[in-house]
Amino acid sequence: MARFPKTTASSVVHLDDLDETPHAVVFPDSEPKTVRLRLAAGESIPEHQHPDRQIVLYLVSGEMKLDVGDETRDIETGDIVRFDGEQEVAPHATTDSTALLVLAPRATDAD
Repeated sequence: MARFPKTTASSVVHLDDLDETPHAVVFPDSEPKTVRLRLAAGESIPEHQHPDRQIVLYLVSGEMKLDVGDETRDIETGDIVRFDGEQEVAPHATTDSTALLVLAPRATDAD
């Protein structure tokens, strides 16, 4: 099981305050890595992997086609997708879309 350092303070970030596109790191230098992804209709991110991560994607707004491994999922606002970062992933926005991704370190057998 992955272990995260204990923190005594909380952090609050509003997604609309994050300016970077298409990716904005929500809490820099913190685990699990949290990223806001914003794509305009028709935009996509090429196939890629996130080795050593388990990923949860929450589609805050819009609609996407999400290629994960050999599958293509049509996702819409409110959908949550969980997948292994070892797989190739490629999001394609069918409408203007915003997603929040949590990339958690993969637990090791020793944990």
